[in-house]
Amino acid sequence: MTPIAMRAVEQSAYALDEARIDPIDLFQLAVRVANNAKLLDSMMIQLESMHELITDIAPIIGRGVELAFTKAGELEERGYIDFATAGIGVVDRIVTNFSKEDVEALGDNVVHMLGLVKDLTQPEMLAVADRLLDAVRRQAQTAELEPEKPPSLISLAGKMRDPEIRMGLARALNTFKAVSASETAVATDIANGTTTKTSTDDNMGGA
Repeated sequence: MTPIAMRAVEQSAYALDEARIDPIDLFQLAVRVANNAKLLDSMMIQLESMHELITDIAPIIGRGVELAFTKAGELEERGYIDFATAGIGVVDRIVTNFSKEDVEALGDNVVHMLGLVKDLTQPEMLAVADRLLDAVRRQAQTAELEPEKPPSLISLAGKMRDPEIRMGLARALNTFKAVSASETAVATDIANGTTTKTSTDDNMGGA
């Protein structure tokens, strides 16, 4: 080890000689270190506290990353990732096919659209829609059993004796009447330069 130590001393002496260190500069540095001993001690305390904090939270961070990857795997298995990817594709098609003006027009009418959705989700409206869908399904099943030849006018007139048919026609006519009255009122308001809001209950009063 002696030759190695001697070589290290020579290299150190050579490096110090090349650095041309001024003893006065070293003295001033020592004075500054002495004057800022409290500051250096405070900085060391903060570094030690930070090191302890990192040591404490490192396992928590590792556990959080592990849970995040596990949750991401579960979401992928349940199809959320594919759903989100498909949703991004839908948004891309919307951006591609709609202009800024279309989006602004949609924003202007979104309150009215939400009002319509709110009205359609009322229990009585859902009950009406359910009855209509049930009637359509039953009519489709009945149509499969009917002959291909259309019924005659006399046959249709004979069906008018059925109270259910007369009641259905009356309700349909009342609905058409309500829709026509609403359209007439809107046209009148437009002609007069005013607008009024017609309720869904008025439009569906005969349903």
